[in-house]
Amino acid sequence: MKKIAILIPCYNEEVTIAKVIADFRRQLPNALIYVYNNNSTDNTLQIAYENGAIVKNEYRQGKGNVVRSMFRDIEADIYVLVDGDDTYPAEKVHELIKPILMETADMVVGDRISNGTYKSQNKRLFHDFGNGIVKNTINKLFKSNLKDVMSGYRAFNKRFVKNVPILSKKFEVETEMTLHALDKGFIIKEIQIEYRNRPNRSISKLNTFTDGYKVLKTIIKMLKDYKPMKFFLSIAIIFFALGLIIGVPVIYEYILTKYITKVPSAVLSTGLMIFSIITAQCGVILDTVVKDDKEKYELELNKYTTLEKIKENIKK
Repeated sequence: MKKIAILIPCYNEEVTIAKVIADFRRQLPNALIYVYNNNSTDNTLQIAYENGAIVKNEYRQGKGNVVRSMFRDIEADIYVLVDGDDTYPAEKVHELIKPILMETADMVVGDRISNGTYKSQNKRLFHDFGNGIVKNTINKLFKSNLKDVMSGYRAFNKRFVKNVPILSKKFEVETEMTLHALDKGFIIKEIQIEYRNRPNRSISKLNTFTDGYKVLKTIIKMLKDYKPMKFFLSIAIIFFALGLIIGVPVIYEYILTKYITKVPSAVLSTGLMIFSIITAQCGVILDTVVKDDKEKYELELNKYTTLEKIKENIKK
C-alpha cells in the first residue's frame, strides 16, 4: 500500500473545510488528511480538528509558505494538494493519483480550463484572462502544451515533492511548481476536472488588480530566471535599436560635414549602445550559470533517487 497524504492549506475556510475533509476521506479512507491553518481568524482550526484531520499551524502568511512547510514536514509516497474552499471535486482524486501510482508522471494537474468550467464558474473579473497570458507565455518558452498552470488541485510523487524549492510566499506557488517541473524535466500530466465556484458565504482571498500585477511580475521573473538569454537579449536589441535611431543622424552629419553639432544625441546614442552590449553580455553569462545549475540539480536528483532505492531495499 502506498502512503497517501492529502494536503489542504487553509485560511478562513470554516464554511467549506468540513465538507472537503469528509469528501476526501470518503474517496481515500486510508489517506492521511493534513490541514495547515494559516492564521485563520474564524473557526477553521476547530472544525478541522473536530473532523479528524491532522492539523498544524503555519504562522508565516501566504500559500507558498504553507506548501513549503507541508513538503518539508510530511512523509508520504503520494501527495495530493487541494484548496480548502470546496472548488475541486474529490471524486477526481483517483484519476489524479493513477499516473503517480503507475510511475508515468511526477506531477498531475487538475485541468479546470479545457472543459470551460473555470470560465463559467469563476466570477472574478479578468482572472481567466490573466491565467491565459501566463499559460501561453510558459508554453511558448518551454515548447509545452499545458492547459492549466495555476490549478490548486495537484498530485505529486515523493521525488518531486522533496526536490522542488518553494520560494514563493503567496499564490504564485502553483506557477512556480509548474516552471520547476518543466525546467528540470519532470513529467507533467493533466486530468480534466469540473471546477465549481465557492459557496455563497465563502470569501475568496484573491484580488483582481493586485493579482494582475502579480501576473506581470511572474512573467518577467520567469523570463529572467529560466530564459536569461532571451530576456536580456531582447532588452539589448531594444536599446541597440534606440541607439541606432538616435545615432544615425549624428553619423550622417559627420560624414557630410566632418563635424558633430548634435552632441547630446551622440552621447545618448553611445550610452544606449554601451548599455545594449553590457545587457547582452549579462544574458550570455547568466545563461551559462543557469545551464550549470541544471547540471548540478540533475546530479543531486540522481543522488536522491539512488538513496531512496537503497532505503526501499533495506525495508524489503
